[in-house]
Amino acid sequence: MPDEAAIQTAALIDEQILIDASTAHRTHPDWTYGLPELSPVQREHIRANRRIANPGCYPTGFTLAIRPLIDQALLPRETAIFVSALSGYSGGGKAMIEQYSGNDPAACRPYAFDLNHKHLPEMAKFSGLDSAPIFLPHVGNFYQGMLIEIGLKKSAFTQPMSSATICEAWQAAYAGEPFIQIMEANPEDCLIDRFLDPEAANGSNRVELLCFESQTDLLLVARLDNLGKGAAGAAVQNLNIALGLSETTSL
Repeated sequence: MPDEAAIQTAALIDEQILIDASTAHRTHPDWTYGLPELSPVQREHIRANRRIANPGCYPTGFTLAIRPLIDQALLPRETAIFVSALSGYSGGGKAMIEQYSGNDPAACRPYAFDLNHKHLPEMAKFSGLDSAPIFLPHVGNFYQGMLIEIGLKKSAFTQPMSSATICEAWQAAYAGEPFIQIMEANPEDCLIDRFLDPEAANGSNRVELLCFESQTDLLLVARLDNLGKGAAGAAVQNLNIALGLSETTSL
């Protein structure tokens, strides 16, 4: 639903639970951000507030990868970050689906060269960073699936870091989380002929977190289904929490 329509619709609803999948209310102070894994208390906020803003697909992967490093004081809040991402064309909605269906556009096309993507406000607010990252998304010639890639210098951290210590930080933050899967450090077995498949999490509400490294650099990757944990799956998860059901019901 377009943002303006979401705002108008929300004004008509009073007591019912409302989950908004648009960007209109994601940083609004009266709405709860619907990312249950954001913090130990986020589920309680979702249960307590009948107005829940479903997160964007790109911010979901970005925030889940970065937030634990900020919370555990491993990465300074003022760190400048560049993020690249790749999504299937379903993320562009009806117009982009029609553009790609039956046509033969380029295999991968970057966009948002004004550096003002609509997801940036929530990426800044919920990642724990002092400012939004520089963000360059790409659309691939496949229907659904997503990779979010964050490159960081090891020297940017407050202590010596490796792919193993990144994974340990994620494990500490997400122990017991049913929809977050942390892959082993430097997981070369996840590569197929040196490529990482953006569609591997499709059909699930799962976010996979991966970390690769060189001697001086770290590459954090989040892989998810942009229509699953990046959209409808997250909405079902939030509704389950709001209704007091098992969080994994129908997921």
